Amino acid sequence: MLVSLKEVLSLAEKGGFCVPAFNVYNMETAMGVLAAAEAERAPIIMQIYPRLMKEEAGYFLAPVVVAAAKKATVPVCFHLDHGPSELETTRSLRWGATGIMLDGSTLPFEENIALTKRVAETCAYVGVQVEGELGHVGTTKDTEMDPFTTPEDAKRFVEETGVACLAVAVGTAHGRYDKPPKLDIQRIKDIREATGGAALVLHGGSGVPDEEIRAAVKAGIRKMNFATDICYAFLDCCREQLNSPDCPVAVDNFMKKPINAVRDFCITRIRLVGADGKADQ
Repeated sequence: MLVSLKEVLSLAEKGGFCVPAFNVYNMETAMGVLAAAEAERAPIIMQIYPRLMKEEAGYFLAPVVVAAAKKATVPVCFHLDHGPSELETTRSLRWGATGIMLDGSTLPFEENIALTKRVAETCAYVGVQVEGELGHVGTTKDTEMDPFTTPEDAKRFVEETGVACLAVAVGTAHGRYDKPPKLDIQRIKDIREATGGAALVLHGGSGVPDEEIRAAVKAGIRKMNFATDICYAFLDCCREQLNSPDCPVAVDNFMKKPINAVRDFCITRIRLVGADGKADQ
């Protein structure tokens, strides 16, 4: 069932677990993610990266995600990931998104607040909630990390923007890590307390050690993003098939194993963040 960002976050808050947010890039990755959610009876978020919304691909992919969510027997939110401007956020609303991320983390603090607040107010007109980001979560290719999010700034940001959840910088990055990251779990707890229990988001979940993920969820992370590892699960399976003498020629048959590879990976993350079985509670 297609639900709002607020609805899945409410489930997570009530149940004390984290909703896994999986980036999808084509019909096949969406099918794999949905299959995992159904198998584990888990509420999930399906996300589309802003590049796809800015380019023509989003026009075709968005209806696939909406159709998958409506077909699902578990709660599914369709979310824009890292929307940098009102171009991507507006298109996402037009194409059926039920959650929006406005990423103004590279802007000066006051400008980030102003833009996020404006987008949150616009989205509220159609009953859609917004995720903001405070403290830029960079990539694993960066030579150094940006400063971590402070509890004081997070409190003001949440109060002034009205976001439904907040992505924070606490030690993760986007991409594949050369060495496992160490999260600042105490900072997550401090931000959670300062913001009055705001739903916090961890970006860059791919490659984070399991024990760190469990600790982050316990500390107050209610949404966690997985993207890079989905790409690797899909592409590694494709490469394996292409190197096989029995590689299917029909594309639909070729895609069956990559779909299952994505499903299997997502099942491991669903269980890790404690979302398995939570759709029926």
